[in-house]
Amino acid sequence: MQNLRLLVEQSQLKQRIDDLQFYLFQRPLHPELFRINQVKRVEQRRYTAEIWIVGLAHVVTLQYGKECLTELITDETEVLPKMGIAASFPFRGERDHTQSFGDDMRYILSCQVERMTPNLFPSSHRDLMKYAQKRGLFVMFDEWEVDGIAPFTFIDYEAREHEFHVHAFHAFPDSTTLLKTQSIFEVGPARYPDVG
Repeated sequence: MQNLRLLVEQSQLKQRIDDLQFYLFQRPLHPELFRINQVKRVEQRRYTAEIWIVGLAHVVTLQYGKECLTELITDETEVLPKMGIAASFPFRGERDHTQSFGDDMRYILSCQVERMTPNLFPSSHRDLMKYAQKRGLFVMFDEWEVDGIAPFTFIDYEAREHEFHVHAFHAFPDSTTLLKTQSIFEVGPARYPDVG
């Protein structure tokens, strides 16, 4: 329990893009591991999904029958469970990742760490904030403001019958960087054969 308390206290510290890691778990994660800022639960006929904003990071869990996948972006790795990790890597540049879980689940990720010039970042930040006001989940962190620009997490999603799409944007003004991730959770029998 002391480790959990320590993790939650540390998650209140300013996060850095260079410390973020991607994890894909074949299991749910306990909410006590995180300081959750905002939650969205989505229920579809075939699956349920839950999105948590956890600072300048996020957790997305999708449950399909007895199967479960959890996408995690975090800078806290010390107390994460070791069981159930299907994939992990640090965020650097651009990267794509695809993984199948039997015949009924498939996960697709495309991510990009976009470092911008100090002149370009404020307009991109402003445009995303304006767009975020109309949809999805949005949390701004005024306590970490840099030169009048606050970091934020914006997550947009689309629930389809066989797919759950998540578009996440994490803004880091101190390094004029955006972390963008696009993930698709596919459920049900494979509709597109793998080309080998």
